[in-house]
Amino acid sequence: MRLDLLIRGALLVDGTGAPPRTADVGVAGGRFAVLPAGSGADARETLDAAGLAVAPGFIDVHTHSDGIALLGGDRELVRAPVLAGVTAEICGNCGSGLFPALPGRVPELRAEASVGFGGDVGFWEDFAGFAAAHAAVPRANHLASLVGHGTLRAGVLGSVDRPATPAELATMCSLLDRSLAQGAAGLSTGLIYTPGTYADTDEVVALARVAARHGKPYVTHLRDEMSRVEEALEEAVEIARRSGAALHVSHHKTAGKYAWGRTERTLPRLARLRAEGFDVTCDVYPYTAASTHLSAMLPPWASDGGTAALTARLADPGQRDRMRAAIAEGVPGWENTVGNGGWDRIAIARAPRHPHTEGRTVAELASAHGRDPFDVAADLLLAERGEVMIISHSMVEDDVRRVLAAPYAMIGSDGVPKPGGRPHPRWAGTFPRVLGRYTRDLGLLDLATAVRKMTGLAAERFGLAGRGTIADGAHADLVVFDPATVGDGATFAEPLLPPKGVHTVVVAGQVVVRQGEETAARPGKVLTP
Repeated sequence: MRLDLLIRGALLVDGTGAPPRTADVGVAGGRFAVLPAGSGADARETLDAAGLAVAPGFIDVHTHSDGIALLGGDRELVRAPVLAGVTAEICGNCGSGLFPALPGRVPELRAEASVGFGGDVGFWEDFAGFAAAHAAVPRANHLASLVGHGTLRAGVLGSVDRPATPAELATMCSLLDRSLAQGAAGLSTGLIYTPGTYADTDEVVALARVAARHGKPYVTHLRDEMSRVEEALEEAVEIARRSGAALHVSHHKTAGKYAWGRTERTLPRLARLRAEGFDVTCDVYPYTAASTHLSAMLPPWASDGGTAALTARLADPGQRDRMRAAIAEGVPGWENTVGNGGWDRIAIARAPRHPHTEGRTVAELASAHGRDPFDVAADLLLAERGEVMIISHSMVEDDVRRVLAAPYAMIGSDGVPKPGGRPHPRWAGTFPRVLGRYTRDLGLLDLATAVRKMTGLAAERFGLAGRGTIADGAHADLVVFDPATVGDGATFAEPLLPPKGVHTVVVAGQVVVRQGEETAARPGKVLTP
């Protein structure tokens, strides 16, 4: 049989964690064939990869890329992960996505989603509609999606701060069940974000039971990643135990000055749970800065009723004073990012109508104009109709390294690709950064372990059968890189610069990146575990 592609003489890092070895890797009909080095196999295209490594395509287990490919036009954003070797993205994280909802609420949610993504991205009643929309848009890599609890809640109750009625909860469970049956990858929560934060533990348990029936994981942005991170982790464990769902902790971190160093307690707790047979994993990105919405810096009640209600409160001096006091004094059960760090750690990443603010901290903007930082933030939110992205410099390096080294931790960028602004460099830089800085330069991980965290471990957790390893008959998604030079190029000043040392990326047997440049091939599809 003549191969479509032969990668000859590469260091094969197969995604299983096995020691690397020299081999030839063939591709035929979108599937792998692993051959002895120097096999002499015949192929339509041959890549001499001596001195390079070949690995399964990287699986980004945590993205917010739900709508960016549907907007069109911003190729730099869409191609950034592909240039970094990412052959599959998992979106719908942190409780937020573009489906599902009751039909009557779709127009309202579509309007909210379009504001958030900076364009008309649509909104769908279920996973099938979402998948069909993406299938109609040519893409270079694959996409899978979780079902967001916050989206479910907004799609049934609206963005309101109250418990779900039994009938509403039953409807949420039904919508979740339908989307999971159609191929969504699991249930996600973002319990610091509205409207997810308005839900109690019992509500999430009921939904996680639905995920458990489908054999799919409960994936959670904990209710607190700062001073109450251990308490929030125990809530997640309780939800998983009561529901029977496997637990996956999103972007595990201990952020804010009151939580620095707490990974010395959270990670041993996770290790003990695993030793007892509890199915728990996590993901991590290799940076000490996070990124989210500026509105998440406000107390949860500020967003009760949605964006229109938030902007009305921001325009009310009395409501502003309440918010200011809440940040200064804290609110029971609320992760208070500014109170745990300060406005000097909050930089504006995206404010389309005020680009001059991007890249500057709220404290810097306030000082330049002799104003109170909270008022600067509030005015910017009001002027941008609630849609401002920030970068929060809230972590320390020792905690990041500890999570990266945990054997059950996989890699997720937590990338939030939206047109314009200065996004976090993790969208373009995460995977090459792990291979360069943390594997080659610091020796925190060996190469086989690092690749497994990006590939085989991720595929196992999210049910991506036949992916994540290079083995005979597996799906031919792969990346060829130079272990001696691979590294991130993206910076906070220039967040979409391509990586170094990533030579070739193959998706479904087709070359989508050749010699570091994107090709015209668009073989990506929507994956349904």
